[in-house]
Amino acid sequence: MFESIETAAPDAILGLTEAFRKDTNPQKINLGVGVFQDEHGKTPLLKSVKEAERRILDVEKTKTYVTPNNGTAEYVACVQRLLFGSDHPTVTSGRAVSAHAPGGTGALRLAGDYLKQNHSESTLWMSDPTWANHRAIFAAAGVPTQSYPYYDAASRGLAFDRMLEGLREVPARDVVLLHACCHNPTGVDPEPGQWEAIAGVLADRGCVPLLDFAYQGFGTGLDDDASGFRILAERLPELMVCSSFSKNFGLYCERVGALTVVSATAEVSQAVLSQIKLCIRRSYSNPPAHGAAVVSTVLDAPELRRSWESELEQMRDRINGMRRRFAESLDARGVKLSPSGNAFVVQQKGMFSFSGLDKEQVHRLRDEFSIYLVGDGRINVAGMTEANMDRLCDAIATVA
Repeated sequence: MFESIETAAPDAILGLTEAFRKDTNPQKINLGVGVFQDEHGKTPLLKSVKEAERRILDVEKTKTYVTPNNGTAEYVACVQRLLFGSDHPTVTSGRAVSAHAPGGTGALRLAGDYLKQNHSESTLWMSDPTWANHRAIFAAAGVPTQSYPYYDAASRGLAFDRMLEGLREVPARDVVLLHACCHNPTGVDPEPGQWEAIAGVLADRGCVPLLDFAYQGFGTGLDDDASGFRILAERLPELMVCSSFSKNFGLYCERVGALTVVSATAEVSQAVLSQIKLCIRRSYSNPPAHGAAVVSTVLDAPELRRSWESELEQMRDRINGMRRRFAESLDARGVKLSPSGNAFVVQQKGMFSFSGLDKEQVHRLRDEFSIYLVGDGRINVAGMTEANMDRLCDAIATVA
């Protein structure tokens, strides 16, 4: 039966990581995979997380299934407080319901399963460009997809007018996928006033936003990064959001995420949650426990939360520092990644920079210098260090 199976093409990003691992060059640099790295090129284990794990192990008495299968009450409450802030009326009214999912990717797939099984007439619209895995996730769930304009390559910024024009063509009851902050791959986010305009268009069209919120705290701060999402929550009666603790807690391997849905009434939200629970049962049945317990322990203990927020600020400052250092190093070599210079790198937010390097240049960086970028020119700024900055910029100066 298996003899007819052909070898699948490697994933664009995971395949890049495999190629990097096989590269024997001791000076190789991985700027492809979306994982935070410290100044030594390592993905750190946060001190707040380690202390939370110690506390959990001290009192843990069972490894039974998580019940209910949408996650513990403690975890759900923490997810919603981080999204909406404390005592938000959307939460206190019961209009928001959440389900613990295995990572942000699992939350996206759970959203896709829910949409396919309950709103099969709806198309999902995503930005052009978007995270490479978005289209594959929703295709696997059987959800049809389209795209709307987002990025202006000439200015290295948001194509806002064209974006609104595209959103005005989205049919009612379709779903619009938006990046809540730190847009992947471009690093370009709407400003608060632009979020207001986006909310107005979606409300006029009768569309439902689905936000991918994977990087809260990596842009400018926990509340600032949630401002676009909260504007949508104020203006629209229904929305969905897929959140993740992989990045801001460093819990990559624990797969801790959530799908949160807001409906017009608490009764409708409970009906939606019942359908989401069915999707969970038919997929992974019950969520993993440990990572969610870590998140709940940290966010529910004031001293651990303060420690975590300090560590998160340090990660954010490192990313922004590398943005500035990268732009300055390119300037010193007379290299311009855009006609107007390199300032756009500093203005972008989150781990990623849409550098403007083309496929040929990306291939040369890999083949000649063992520097690994995604084919569309996306750079993981968190993979840069003081130790590799000169070599990186020298290589870019050679191929640019």
